[in-house]
Amino acid sequence: MQHTRVMGIETEYGISVPGDPHANPVLMSSQIVNGYAMGEPGLSHARWDYEEENPLRDARGFTLARDSADASQLTDDDVGMANVILTNGARLYVDHAHPEYSSPEVTNPRDVLLWDKAGELVMAEAARRAARVPGAVPINLYKNNTDNKGASYGTHENYLMRRSTPFAEIVKHLTPFFVSRQVICGQGRVGRGQQGTDEGFQISQRADFFEVEVGLETTLKRPIINTRDEPHADAEKYRRLHVIIGDANLAEVAGLLKVGTTSLVLSMIEEGFLAADLGILRPVRELHAVSHDPDLAHRIELRDGRSLTAVDLQREYCDLAHKFAEDRWGSGIDDSTAEVLSRWGQVLDDLDEDPSRLVDQLDWVAKRQILEGYRSRDSLSWSDARLQLVDLQYSDVRPDKGLYQRLVAGGRMQRLVTDDQIRGAVHGAPEDTRAWFRGECVRRYGPQVSAASWDSVIFDIPGRASLQRVPMLEPLRGTRAHVGSLLERCETAIELVDALAST
Repeated sequence: MQHTRVMGIETEYGISVPGDPHANPVLMSSQIVNGYAMGEPGLSHARWDYEEENPLRDARGFTLARDSADASQLTDDDVGMANVILTNGARLYVDHAHPEYSSPEVTNPRDVLLWDKAGELVMAEAARRAARVPGAVPINLYKNNTDNKGASYGTHENYLMRRSTPFAEIVKHLTPFFVSRQVICGQGRVGRGQQGTDEGFQISQRADFFEVEVGLETTLKRPIINTRDEPHADAEKYRRLHVIIGDANLAEVAGLLKVGTTSLVLSMIEEGFLAADLGILRPVRELHAVSHDPDLAHRIELRDGRSLTAVDLQREYCDLAHKFAEDRWGSGIDDSTAEVLSRWGQVLDDLDEDPSRLVDQLDWVAKRQILEGYRSRDSLSWSDARLQLVDLQYSDVRPDKGLYQRLVAGGRMQRLVTDDQIRGAVHGAPEDTRAWFRGECVRRYGPQVSAASWDSVIFDIPGRASLQRVPMLEPLRGTRAHVGSLLERCETAIELVDALAST
């Protein structure tokens, strides 16, 4: 039986102009987005449709008043920001002071990885195109999460869940999981504390920026569990879990496990399979402590009096996931789930015995080895500014500059998707979600696409008195199997709209 879940990743990229630390990041981000669009003939400059969005609705049962919200929470009000909807179903736009790539919806961890990797190519190409504009200055982009000057920007995961699942159960079981998950999916960071001024290396780029256990914020008083209740789908049926605590991953094994293990834990929560309480006594403090201990010796204090390392805690979840899979699917487990379970257990074994074995699989291990090489060669302390430059260079999206990219070119990182697959995902949408309909509408009828969102496409048909909205509240409809033949029959947007109206 296939274990599926509608998922996606939003990544804000770090941005800088060499030699100009005071360059306007909003302007530079707009140049990146517009630069990419200019190089894609026929690509729609459709606006984003915010009609059904409400970022202030809280999963705890209330809606925050707009006059009480921080401006950064008003994500339904970025009028004037550059926005492009891509033929692969993704969104490329300016999110406050960063260019953001929001992947299309997919149904399995490998596809999350694939379309996330496509985003890296999109961003690298966007920077190249922006630099070709007469009078433009070079702009560098980084797939990371902090400028090490006190600012952090997000890599947000999104998982569709059953609305019937009590939110208190999600908080109870996900908090310990997220506190410990960073030992697998942290990118690694030079410096500790939000300013990065405390000496040392830590596992996660994001951990130090989290201050509370549960909350609606995403940029201030960041919570381990975010309560935004904005499903972008049928709200009676679905809840979208908005996860803001993860690092940006370049390593493919880490990226796969980040979403694959989380999806399995969510399934166990939905099914009421997690009877044991792995609650942590002081989650925020332990989140920081785990990140600050790359030797993995720190013991987390649980509410029941036990103390476990982060690897031990992940092992608890991994063992339960194996039992869950055996109980629910037995020998009929699908290949994707089997791969996640196998890799999860093996990575935990290696973290227990010798983390250096994972130098070709996990970002923080690979980055730490690079940094230790520089430290040994040049007798550098962790406070040396050159190490922060190396840290930054690891995440540079340019193939000839990024240290991660060089590791890949040298065959020193495990690959799970091919370059041809990634290039295909830059322009092609996943075929098994509504993202296919969105992407194909942009590709086939771009000039007539006035606006779009995750749950709608809006057409501006010449001669029609009003805009024509096509709702897409069910993420598993609008697939190639569902509407492929319809789109093949409709050469124009008006034919498509009329055909949909008659069904």
